[in-house]
Amino acid sequence: MEAWEAIVLGIIQGLTEFLPVSSSGHLELGKAIMGDTTVPEESLLFTVVLHFATALSTIVVFRKDIWEIISGLLKFKWNEETQFVVKIIVSMIPAAIIGVLFEEELESFFGGSIAFVGAMLIVTAILLWLADKAKSTEKKVSFSNAFVIGIAQAIAMLPGISRSGATISTSVLLGNDKSKAARFSFLMVVPLIFGKIAKDVLSGELTSEATNFTTLGLGFVAAFIAGLFACTWMIALVKKSKLSWFAIYCLIVGVIAIVVSFA
Repeated sequence: MEAWEAIVLGIIQGLTEFLPVSSSGHLELGKAIMGDTTVPEESLLFTVVLHFATALSTIVVFRKDIWEIISGLLKFKWNEETQFVVKIIVSMIPAAIIGVLFEEELESFFGGSIAFVGAMLIVTAILLWLADKAKSTEKKVSFSNAFVIGIAQAIAMLPGISRSGATISTSVLLGNDKSKAARFSFLMVVPLIFGKIAKDVLSGELTSEATNFTTLGLGFVAAFIAGLFACTWMIALVKKSKLSWFAIYCLIVGVIAIVVSFA
């Protein structure tokens, strides 16, 4: 992979991680367009590194919320902050189970099958369209909601299914406030990403001789900077806009991807 390709893919990851349009799906489409011949395992490694960068950008954007949560936990009481953390842990269970038991099967989907990505983008479009029809409320995410949202996050491990789109849509369809749904969606993925990085480091996957650390570094920086911008923008956008905008976009890109794959 060339340096400019790593930067482009990093920007794509940073911009699409927080928008409900599937960052993993766009990365796979980007690799296919640029003729990337990376094997699935190496392709997944690069994807994980870019997700790590956007996780850091999430921490920077939500630093005040995270500090409040930590401060609340240190009081050792069953307060709102402690309950929020427990909900995050509950939401992690489905994805953690799928990630551990079906890791090799998941890796096989990151091999440039743009027809599959296109089909999953259409599924994302349907989810966003359904969520757009939901009524606005001020309801907070409950413990049972957290587990259901976690299942949506586990399904979103497939390229083309937007993680933020699936989790925010599921939360909204469960009757939760859109702003609270977005906040929970962005924060719930951070522990999973750091867990995945820790697992890869311990297993030696990130120290492969075939890895080009220069391209990984460039992609990381590009994703981090783009992620800061996209996360901040999305927080403001989700309060004012409709998810149907993104549904239309995912539908168009999904159809184009399927058509091109059979051309």
